[in-house]
Amino acid sequence: MAVITFANTKGGAGKTTAALLLTTELLHRNYRVCVIDADPQRWFSKWYEGAALMPRLSIETYVSAPTIQKIVHERRSQWDFVIVDLPGLQSPLLASAVGLSDHVIVPIQGSSMDAQGGAQVLDLLRYLDRKAGIRIPHSVVLSRVNPAITTRSMQAVKRLLSEQDIRVFDTAIAERAAFREMFDMHRPLRKLDNAPTAGGEKAILNARAFADEVLSHVDVGAAAAPAYAARRDPQPLETAA
Repeated sequence: MAVITFANTKGGAGKTTAALLLTTELLHRNYRVCVIDADPQRWFSKWYEGAALMPRLSIETYVSAPTIQKIVHERRSQWDFVIVDLPGLQSPLLASAVGLSDHVIVPIQGSSMDAQGGAQVLDLLRYLDRKAGIRIPHSVVLSRVNPAITTRSMQAVKRLLSEQDIRVFDTAIAERAAFREMFDMHRPLRKLDNAPTAGGEKAILNARAFADEVLSHVDVGAAAAPAYAARRDPQPLETAA
C-alpha cells in the first residue's frame, strides 16, 4: 500500500519522533504497519525492542541502498503502510528511498540550520521532477514547536517555504514531554501513565491531528481503508499496560 518516508539530512530534526507518532496512530486505527528503520542510530528499533508485543507492527533494520528497493516492494504488498525512517545525514539511501515513496515528509524545526537539512531533501525532489519527470508528493511538518509561542525563526522558515510553494502541514508537532517519554518508556502515546492528564491528552490530540493530515494527503488504497472504516471506534494497541 502506501510508502511514507521521513527525511531530513540534519540529525535532531524530530524525524523519528514524527515517524513514531504516525506509526502508533495508524496502529491505533487498526492498520498494519511495517517500519523500515534505516537510521544508524536505530532509535525506532530500540523503542520497539523494549515494547510489548504489537502483532500489527513489523520492523526492518540494517537496510542499505542496494537492498531497500527489494524490501519496500515486498513489504508494500503485505502491509497497509510502509514507514521509512531515513538517516539524519547525507546517504545513498536518500535517493533510493525517496524514489520508492508515495509521499515524503520532511520534518523541520524552526531554525535556518534545520531548514538547510530539509532543503537538501526538497532539492532532490525537485531534481527528480525536473530531470526525470518523477513527481513525488511531499510535505513539510514543523517539529519540536513550542506550543505557547511562535518564534521569529519559525516565522522565517514558514515564509521561506511558502515562497518556494512547498506544502507545510497545518499541524505542527509540538515539543512535549509525552513524546520524549514514549522513547524512554517504550510505549505508545496512549499507553503512557500520564496519558489521561492535561499534557498527555494534548499530546494525543496533536498526534491524532498529525495523522489525520498525513492521511488526507496520501492515497491509502482501496484495500487499506476498510480495515479502519469497519471500526468506528478504533481499538487500542495490543500492548501491556
